[in-house]
Amino acid sequence: MQNDELYPEYCRNKLMDFVKKRDIKIEICDVTLRDGEQTPGVAFSKEQKMSIARHLDEIGIEVIEAGFPVVSESEKEIVKSIAQMNLDAKICCLCRSTQKDVETALDCDVDIVSVFLAMSDLHLKYKYHKDLNEMLSVAMDAIEYAKDHGLGVRFAAEDATRTPIDRLISAFKQAEERKVDYVSIADTVGILNPSTAKYLTNQIYKAVNTKICIHCHDDLGMAVANTLAAAEAGAYQLHTTVNGIGERAGNAALEEVLVGLRVQYGIERYNLKGLVDLSKEVACYSKITPAINKAVVGENAFSHESGIHVAAILENPRTYELFLPEMVGGQRNLIVGKHTGTKALAGIIKNMGYELDEEDFNLLFDQVKMITEKEQRSVNRDELETLMMNILEISD
Repeated sequence: MQNDELYPEYCRNKLMDFVKKRDIKIEICDVTLRDGEQTPGVAFSKEQKMSIARHLDEIGIEVIEAGFPVVSESEKEIVKSIAQMNLDAKICCLCRSTQKDVETALDCDVDIVSVFLAMSDLHLKYKYHKDLNEMLSVAMDAIEYAKDHGLGVRFAAEDATRTPIDRLISAFKQAEERKVDYVSIADTVGILNPSTAKYLTNQIYKAVNTKICIHCHDDLGMAVANTLAAAEAGAYQLHTTVNGIGERAGNAALEEVLVGLRVQYGIERYNLKGLVDLSKEVACYSKITPAINKAVVGENAFSHESGIHVAAILENPRTYELFLPEMVGGQRNLIVGKHTGTKALAGIIKNMGYELDEEDFNLLFDQVKMITEKEQRSVNRDELETLMMNILEISD
């Protein structure tokens, strides 16, 4: 199936012009294996992490953050194993602003280290109990050590969105002098909205010449919107997690960011057909099932019950679907429920390969209404088929 059959041609053409004007250039760094695993109660095994990494690589994710190796010998072994999988994606790991953490990362054979430091007044006072200059000095030493040993370096400002902008810019410029590959804006507590995400990113973009990363949390439910807004303002590396898992309310959801990039901005280089399977895999390993109405991968993402909707869907799915489920490896689900009318039910029956005469159809419709209204539930495909078979047997 061609791309233009999977999502709206009119949308793509208009927005491709927008992309060219804005010159949006991005890559994805998925942090499911590190930030996603920091979801309370979640712990992936080595085999699970390697499987997720392989599937992320198949989708075309450019950077995979494999973990935080200084946490334990086990975590270090896992990060090293992922780094040695010979994936196309670059492998990254998290490091505190210390030489010890960088040395541990070097032992793991990763491509990139993310050296992080919080510079907000809150964190300096209550977490580090040290002043800014002292912490920055240690961070710059760690960056220099990493660069001297051939590592790519991302300098990440934790709690950046509660840090004065001039302080961020000053720190990023110091890191830039040490040839870091990225500077990263971390919205650690999810305080941004799309307007402030765009403003902050743009201020950094105008002040530095280094690629900018955006790392958004979903405390206000805006992580995906903030990530895309930051991309419009110049952020290059966008951070995501599968199913949006992560600390507290989670992170920007990979599947929503990728589909948003395709539908809204015409970025088509990712293999989206693996998204539903990847979502199911992470849901299984994390034991966290996405909300039923979750965009892109939720159980109801391509489900339709309303009679008017179903009737139109049977004529042309585009009437009530922005993009077809096949684009992300999903399936359409036409549900028989309280809101299903005669036309929709007739269409569903025909779609299933059955034909009923008027009398049998009316009997089936009455039985469906009784179940959906009195028992307050829908009728699934198997149950509908059983009802039809029973009616046809009686008719015979």
